[in-house]
Amino acid sequence: MGLHFPYGHVDSTLRDLAGQAEGFGRSALGGLNGDVYCVTTLNDDGPGSLRDGCRKGEPLWIIFEVSGTIELSSYLSVSSCKTIDGRGQRIKLTGKGGLRLKECQHVIICNLILQGGRGNDVDAIQIKPKSQHIWIDRCTLSDYADGLIDITRESTDITVSRCHFVNHNKTMLIGGDASNTGDRCIRVTVHHCFFDGTRQRHPRVRFGKVHLYNNYMRDWGIYAVCASVESEIFSECNIYEAGHKKVAFKYLNEKAADKVEECSGCIKSEGDFFVGQTQTKSGLVPLPTESCVFHPSEFYGSWTVEAPTDDLKHFLQHCTGWQPIHRPAADVSTS
Repeated sequence: MGLHFPYGHVDSTLRDLAGQAEGFGRSALGGLNGDVYCVTTLNDDGPGSLRDGCRKGEPLWIIFEVSGTIELSSYLSVSSCKTIDGRGQRIKLTGKGGLRLKECQHVIICNLILQGGRGNDVDAIQIKPKSQHIWIDRCTLSDYADGLIDITRESTDITVSRCHFVNHNKTMLIGGDASNTGDRCIRVTVHHCFFDGTRQRHPRVRFGKVHLYNNYMRDWGIYAVCASVESEIFSECNIYEAGHKKVAFKYLNEKAADKVEECSGCIKSEGDFFVGQTQTKSGLVPLPTESCVFHPSEFYGSWTVEAPTDDLKHFLQHCTGWQPIHRPAADVSTS
């Protein structure tokens, strides 16, 4: 296709993922400095289970020696310095919980399926509070009770890449509510993802700084991207293809807890493609000043971005989400 896509080198050896995310999550090391932990059972808990590995205090690179479905009885809490590496197997998480990243740092989640979780406030991946240096890559997420990815309560420096979101309503929330003014620290990059007919929140943002690039969003039910209180969204070379609802960008006014007046956020669009002038409308509101939205180069020096072409669309339709790829060889001891 002649396009240059990111991460062409990260599947050469097992730990090549570490520290390789583009964007705000670029420092995520996962379990780079720990042993390899092998998941040998699909049981929800107990020796050899994913839950047992995720709760351990030391750094671990978690791989799977089994394929299948893990039926969670509750949220599965992931502690700091963990890589959950689904390459080489087909692992689906479902049941009464998802992954919870609470007050942790340096977590990488790669090549998993999260589908069909049920229960009050159950998200597929819930990142709160005060978690940082997180990378979510090549996951397929669908049909959870609440959100697919929620990033709130001062969690920051996060990248979501090459994920496939499908069959869902409230897809991705960044910034919990207008009372959480600490969420002004949030910084998230979302790139090369496919939002496939999901209804809204691709993402919805409060307070945080969000860089969106080379994503494909189609057939949303309400809107594609929403800027709420004090958010700054830099939308770059994305493909927006409307279905029944035509407008891609939405603005919602809310009052921050420490302010008197309500306000929405700001969206800056550079190089975005809105498919069909009569089909997709941007809904873009002029910026009050050019400086009201950050530029990614203020925070990181490079990222892999291509023009929003049909070739990019084809790639995102077929190469996002869980992939049937081989697990690279490990060269360290296992536990």
